[in-house]
Amino acid sequence: MAISQKSAEFFLRSRMAEAEAGSVEALYELGVTYSTGRGGINVDLIEAHKWFNLAALSGDTRSQACRAEISFEMTAREIAEAQRQARAWLGQSGHQRYAA
Repeated sequence: MAISQKSAEFFLRSRMAEAEAGSVEALYELGVTYSTGRGGINVDLIEAHKWFNLAALSGDTRSQACRAEISFEMTAREIAEAQRQARAWLGQSGHQRYAA
């Protein structure tokens, strides 16, 4: 179990570094990971929505579809929190796009 946890943490760290460098694919993969619990990561729809939202801002149609799909399982408050986190990430990472 410890090995899979370490590999999951490595996966997340590497994808987040790629996302910060501007990789839309990494943003999408983070959304998939959090929406499905892939690799032993706990499902977190707020995190998933945040990452899909960030990828969708770059025109990634897969992320737009996934964001819409998981929105049906979320409350308005959860969606608002995901949007707030997306805007905060954009501000911290220096990306200037506005998170919808």
